[in-house]
Formats: sequence, structure tokens, C-alpha cells
Amino acid sequence: MVGDVLQIAGLLVGGIGTIGTFAVTGMPQWRVSAFIENNIIVFETIWEGLWMHCIRQANIRMQCKVYDSVLALSPDLQASRGLMCAGSVLSSLAFLVAIMGLKCTRCMQSSWRDKGYIILTSGLLFILSGAVELIPVCWVAHTIISDFYNPMVNVAQKRELGEALYLGWAAAFCLLAAGAIFCCFCRCGERTRNYGYSTPTSYPMHSQHLHRKTESLYSKSQYV
Repeated sequence: MVGDVLQIAGLLVGGIGTIGTFAVTGMPQWRVSAFIENNIIVFETIWEGLWMHCIRQANIRMQCKVYDSVLALSPDLQASRGLMCAGSVLSSLAFLVAIMGLKCTRCMQSSWRDKGYIILTSGLLFILSGAVELIPVCWVAHTIISDFYNPMVNVAQKRELGEALYLGWAAAFCLLAAGAIFCCFCRCGERTRNYGYSTPTSYPMHSQHLHRKTESLYSKSQYV
């Protein structure tokens, strides 16, 4: 019963993390314009994402444009593209593998031991996808904070942390939590199987010696 609850909880948390990963990859709110010092044009907000940048004017109209070239992006955004795509693929693969490893699913006549290995593989994939997603999110956040406090950077070019970064941290946490849940489930299932098997009865050395001695006396009496 506990194992079923862990499986369902891990699948739900992993599904939320997978959906969040896809959302973060497509959202343009990675970098948001900062209204500081002389930059008081509050009716215009600039968003910069992995694939496009948008300009929103007074909550009335928003215009978005896809980047003309990858080379136009900063190095952190260029790397974040590939890493977020890899994280999306890994999280999707982990979710599909987790579905195959559930007790309520039947796939290629898998035994309970095979199901445990499948769940363990899914847990490791979830942990890997969460780590891969954390790298670009933390990298972009570090760059934004460094530029914000750098006096050499123009005020108009300074940005703040966007909603996509916060959602990315939440999605990565869900993926890591799902991986930990599935790994704990495999560990608990392995202990249960080990306790379920009965150990063979071992006879003491003294009793075995007496048994052999009795057999030898019987064999000698047959010759008398």
C-alpha cells in the first residue's frame, strides 16, 4: 500500500516538473526590464527569453519577435537553449519510463524485479533532468544579478529576474523530488523482498559431526 502511494506521488510530482520544464523553455520572461534610477518608463516592459524577446506596453499591446540568429544571444542564453531542450527530453523520457514501471501497468510481461529496475531508471532520469535544468536557470540568474550590481553596465541594459526563472527552480525541485521518491521506493521494495525470503536452515557443526559419527558406527556394525 505504501509502495503504491509512493509511485503515484512520484508520478504526479514528476508530471508537474515535466510540464513546468516545457513551460519554462518556451516562456519569454527570463529577463525582465528593471525600473531603477533614471529608467522610469514604466508603461513599457521588456521581456527576454530563450527564443524571442517581447515588448509589452501599458498592459494593452504586446509585440514579440523571434531572434534572428543564435549568435545574437548572450553566452548564457545560448547554452540555456541546449540545456533546457535536453532537460525537457530527459524529463519526458523519465515520465514515460515511470509509467511503464508502475505496478498497475503491464509491459512485455515484466516481473516485479524488472519493474523495480524500471522505476529506478526513471528516478535517476528525473534527478538528471532536474540537475540539467538547474544549471541554465542558476547561470542566467547569476548573470542578471552580477550585471545588476555592476556599475559599468548601463542602467537601460540592467535586468531583473523573470517569472520563468522562479518557475524553473520550482520545476527542477519537482523533478528532483520525483527522482528521490522513486529511488526510495526501489530501496524499500528491495528490503521487503529480502525480508520476504526465508534463509535456509543451517545445522550446527556439532550435530553434523554426531550424525557422521553415528553413520560410521552403523557401517562398522554391519561388518561384525
